[in-house]
Amino acid sequence: MARRICTLLVVSACLVANVRAQSDAQLPNAPTPWPNAPTLRNLPRNLLHDQGGIWTSPYRASEGDAVMGLFFIASAGALGSEDTNIMQHHFLNLSTANHANSASTGLTGLIAGLPIAYFGIGHLTHNTAAEQTGMLAGEAMVDAVAVNEVFKIASRRERPTLDNARGHFFQPGVGFESSFASNHSVLAWSSATVIASESDHRLVKIAAYGLATGVSVTRVIGRDHFPSDVYVGSAVGWMIGRYVLRHHTREFE
Repeated sequence: MARRICTLLVVSACLVANVRAQSDAQLPNAPTPWPNAPTLRNLPRNLLHDQGGIWTSPYRASEGDAVMGLFFIASAGALGSEDTNIMQHHFLNLSTANHANSASTGLTGLIAGLPIAYFGIGHLTHNTAAEQTGMLAGEAMVDAVAVNEVFKIASRRERPTLDNARGHFFQPGVGFESSFASNHSVLAWSSATVIASESDHRLVKIAAYGLATGVSVTRVIGRDHFPSDVYVGSAVGWMIGRYVLRHHTREFE
């Protein structure tokens, strides 16, 4: 009897050990630290890393990226060559321009405020996805404006309302008031790109990109910018929004 009891105890111990080993094997690995997580604590560091990565990205461009970059430069140049002609011969009345100017300001304020709304609602309701979307969109906007301010200082382009809309570059005294490229468009498209990409709802995507398109169009109608200004600003905002998503969300890594 004693031998049988000992045998049963040994077998039971082996079975328990085997079950525990299988259970441990099925457990998921502990989550690894994520240094690029979109959080308020990481935001200053992420912004610095973003700027370094954005400005050095041409050195890491693939052949396909280089082709797309050349196409973008060529298309922007072609549109820019028609800027003066468009603004001189397709000028709408002053009342329409003023309404468009007001609309662009309102639309920009709306889409720029969405990241704050996403973050606030997500934080209050403990919705991590919404909170992350707000952080990413805000980060993208800051990155985009920082890049665009360099463009403005370097280009020093006159606004369409000056010198019969000739749009001369490298003019003294222009500085941060440079027309190239459109800050409103950069802000709108960087925010819209993140919000649309992070949402699974088609209506949200349509609304986000629709607002951004409205900002770009009204900046031209309101004679605040030339067509090439908003074209470049919109493209830069979109690209920086995608950059932030790739580097600060796991599904894009």
